[in-house]
Amino acid sequence: MALTVLPALPWRVPAGRRARALVPGLLLLAAVPLGASAPPQAGASPSACALFLERLPGVTQRQCSAARLEPSGQRSQQGRPLFWRDVVPPAPDAAADRLRVLVVGAIHGDELTSAALALQWIGLAEKSGRPVHWRFIPVLNPDGLLAPRPTRVNARGVDLNRNFDTPGWERDAPLYWEKRTRKDPRRWPGPAPLSEPESQFLHAQMDQFRPQLVVSIHAPYGVLDFDGPHEPPQRLGRLRLDRVGVFPGSLGHYGGVQQGMPVVTIELDHALKPPRAAEVHSMWQDLLRWMDTRLLNTDLAAPGPMRRED
Repeated sequence: MALTVLPALPWRVPAGRRARALVPGLLLLAAVPLGASAPPQAGASPSACALFLERLPGVTQRQCSAARLEPSGQRSQQGRPLFWRDVVPPAPDAAADRLRVLVVGAIHGDELTSAALALQWIGLAEKSGRPVHWRFIPVLNPDGLLAPRPTRVNARGVDLNRNFDTPGWERDAPLYWEKRTRKDPRRWPGPAPLSEPESQFLHAQMDQFRPQLVVSIHAPYGVLDFDGPHEPPQRLGRLRLDRVGVFPGSLGHYGGVQQGMPVVTIELDHALKPPRAAEVHSMWQDLLRWMDTRLLNTDLAAPGPMRRED
């Protein structure tokens, strides 16, 4: 077994979770293989399960195969495929009437449970019976996830969740990194907004797919965050709403504040230990109930820029 260091605490941890987050040393023993796969050669197309299965806690071979992830045609900094999967309700639902929901995991490569949960939810989406077009990107940061020791940042050392083109990025993102994080290398926003192929890919999905809801899965702080319009969900399973603020270059800032797309950010309790099956289903059912009330039963217009009130 490999000794893996959990992500360092952010500059602001929700007060109700500090006691849980401040584990002495922040060390966990976890069965994380150290022999990660090498970056593929040009033109190679390894399957998603061949790449990721050993790194996804709680995911079985059967679940991984059933997810049927496909290469998107885009690649990471090191040339690994960025996989996705669309789940579309069958006819007679008109495409124009379908809610578009984007689910993203492993923006941070060391948050292994986030990728596992996104992949497990694909099977639940297939059975949801909602007029929803789901798009899943379970592993946005494959280079970080498959590093010998999984890393928060991508192969160029960029925190993808600080690399989005939010207003004032050129000033605010470097200043925030320098002053608030004290130049923490795990939170470097990069040399420019959207400098990385992975953030460019997700940005393109936001622009082309035009999701009416984004679900971004993280770990390990055990809270539920929300940015954007609509009344937020108060809980998903055991996770309770505890808004943590807005960060320069983050997906919540870009999608929820700048673009007016509701962004539900899930922070699982652990980065390495997956939630139990009952909790996986409970979070999913709570998400569907909130969508039924706030999104599916309302006349939701195409998302556009909104103004945030402080």
